[in-house]
Amino acid sequence: MTASPTSLTPNTSFRRLRGAHSPAEFAATVRRAAREIGETVCCDARYIGRVESGEIRCPNYAYERVFLHMFPGRTLTDLGFSPREAVRGRDRNRLPAPTTPSEESDVLRRAFMAGGSATVAAATIGFSLLGDQRRMPARAGESEAAAVEEAVRQIRLLDDRHGADTLYRRAAEPLRTAYALLDAGATRQSTEDRLHAGAGELAISVGWLAHDSGRFEDARSHYNEALATARVAGDSALEAHAFSNMAFLARDCGRPREAVRAAQAGLRAARALGSARLLSLLALREAGGWAGLADRRACEDALARAHTSFSRGACAADPEWMSFFGEAELESLEARCWSALGEYGRAARHARRAADLQDPHFARNVALYTAELAQDLARAGAPDEAAWAGQRVLDHLTEVRSTRIQSMLTTTAHTLVPHQRSPRVHAFLTRHANA
Repeated sequence: MTASPTSLTPNTSFRRLRGAHSPAEFAATVRRAAREIGETVCCDARYIGRVESGEIRCPNYAYERVFLHMFPGRTLTDLGFSPREAVRGRDRNRLPAPTTPSEESDVLRRAFMAGGSATVAAATIGFSLLGDQRRMPARAGESEAAAVEEAVRQIRLLDDRHGADTLYRRAAEPLRTAYALLDAGATRQSTEDRLHAGAGELAISVGWLAHDSGRFEDARSHYNEALATARVAGDSALEAHAFSNMAFLARDCGRPREAVRAAQAGLRAARALGSARLLSLLALREAGGWAGLADRRACEDALARAHTSFSRGACAADPEWMSFFGEAELESLEARCWSALGEYGRAARHARRAADLQDPHFARNVALYTAELAQDLARAGAPDEAAWAGQRVLDHLTEVRSTRIQSMLTTTAHTLVPHQRSPRVHAFLTRHANA
């Protein structure tokens, strides 16, 4: 069980390290430090508060690496945390009952990699927090809300590392449980607000897993569920996120005008949130829709707005889920616009920059950007370069499972068939066929 508020020991060491920064400002510093070493952490002011209150007695491994990078020469004990063994216990023959969201995150990672949906549901939503009988509570509390939030973070982390195909089916059960907790109601309004936001973000995360693995109708259903949740709760941030993903899906499904409308709706929801990076991403979604409609002028206008907003930099108001959106993703989304407009050489230049800028730690994105590069090079009439890029993608597919990437590579292979007399193209086509 989560420690009661009266039994928590505040982490005064960590609080001193925050100094004069607000929790939100310090959380932004943590996210920037994570990007420096290729980690993905979705740190926000609430997480900093849980650390300083003593609720999080020991961070998960991702946060540990980030904190030790931020404060070189110090140990977790120096930062005010308890030894990992004291928090987790030493019994490795069973999954321990999580006592904090940090502990749950590592249980979740193991469960995703090794277990079925029932194991993942227990680890993700923290059924051990619901009592030994594992019954739904009469009312959800803070521990259940925290477990839903941590499930979202870990699904995103695992997707970054491994792609969506192996995760989608396992993530559906936690999503159902999250909405069951929401239906049960909460002990306080603030907890219910957290559950609404957490369940909506989880719906988007599961929708993205469906989207990236080619299950477009499932993705559409999950995104609509998230949008409905946002509107019931009056949550503009969640609404903007849902519209962003709906615009992306509409573009992939060949509905460019719907992509434009969804992106513009997201922009309206996002205007009051204070995040220039979010406005930049939504403008890029809009640009993708205009490119699909072959409206070059409108596409260029949206791209200009995206670059202007992006240049304003990151800030504390940027949503947690936008940790993926850096210069590499901006280049990739612009590449897709030029490709849709038939300017494959220009698209290839942006795709190459995206692949070069992406930290190699994020295998899925490196594979995706390189697959885009291979496809654009093939269409631009550079078959040998396209084959070289295709070989790099095949190298990554040993650890990444993404229907989207595999489909792009198949398209590239078909485009290169007329050039198979080239030794480099022939080698790629042979390896692709065997794979």
